[in-house]
Amino acid sequence: MDQKQYDYAIVGAGAAGLQLLLKMIADPFFNEKTILVLEPDTKDANDRTWCFWEKGVTLWDELSTHTWPRGLFINRKETIDFDLTPYRYKMVRSAQFYTYAKEQILRARHVVWVKEAVTNVAGQEITTIRDTYFANHLFDSRIPKEFNQVKDRYHSLIQHFKGWFIKTEKPEFDPGTFTMMDYRLKWKDSTSFTYVLPISENEALVEFTLFNDTMLENDEYDQFLSCYIQDYLKIENYEITEVEQGQIPMSDYPFHKHHEKHLTKIGTAGGWVRPSSGYSFKNADRYSSMMVENIKLGRKPEHGIATSRFRTYDSIFLNVLASRNDLGEEIFTRLYTKPAMQSVFRFLDEESSFSEDLKVMFSLNRPQFWKAFLSTFWK
Repeated sequence: MDQKQYDYAIVGAGAAGLQLLLKMIADPFFNEKTILVLEPDTKDANDRTWCFWEKGVTLWDELSTHTWPRGLFINRKETIDFDLTPYRYKMVRSAQFYTYAKEQILRARHVVWVKEAVTNVAGQEITTIRDTYFANHLFDSRIPKEFNQVKDRYHSLIQHFKGWFIKTEKPEFDPGTFTMMDYRLKWKDSTSFTYVLPISENEALVEFTLFNDTMLENDEYDQFLSCYIQDYLKIENYEITEVEQGQIPMSDYPFHKHHEKHLTKIGTAGGWVRPSSGYSFKNADRYSSMMVENIKLGRKPEHGIATSRFRTYDSIFLNVLASRNDLGEEIFTRLYTKPAMQSVFRFLDEESSFSEDLKVMFSLNRPQFWKAFLSTFWK
């Protein structure tokens, strides 16, 4: 397909861009529509690990590295074991996801993948380092420059992390149970924790994560990981087989205001990441389906997405953590142990009723939450 004019263009082939593309490919409505994907990377490496909870058997089971029916929440006082039924916690490695997506793209003759970086977007015109393209509608996953200029005016934190995939000499893990959060080892008095995702009795991803506004030096993450494995997992002999590291902005900044007539922001840039948790993969799945239906109904693609009451809850949550980052252990302990875990999952998946929301919010009973709640609704 040798052309410069397309019906749709997707800038960025990450989780959001590719999930949207997969939904479009799978729907006959788009069979006669031309779709351009602009992405400078080859997308063939394990550069991301996405984890999420889900009910039933779906496509993601086929692509999952592992799933878990049980989980642990650990703080300095207790260890809480919870059954996720009817949910399961799932891990998808990016290389498997990218391979699957590219296989679908090869079968779709109306899709063109161009390995170029986008330098500018103006209306329906897209400029790359080598060429210019045009699209009737553009889906853009790039975070707007304005965010970094004004994010201090909003409640903003960074979820930053480093993880080691390790292999042990002898069986050390229970592959049926993962650790969602372990607060026994923390950086200063911050919201920081370790999680453990066992893939087998001898393999696991161990990741140290912080929700704050202070990045660490690279060797500091390593020190925490080494300490946790030795002092808490009690493992002496192991091999680091892979390393992953990253950061995710957690902010109540109104990303959705950057939607335009011919442009829709997606992914983090579209407010698809739950800023109270950092979870995004299932949001990308759900929001992509919503966008496809909106397009078919003649609505704006972003109609009803990432502007719900849940963003208000996230703003309250971030307000508290931004002002009192030391409360993270207590807040997440209440969130994951006071209501039933299934209610929390429904809340974080934006499937809960208002009455269920209130139960979750009441479980976070703390003066700081009520202050943030009042300041949000009675400004």
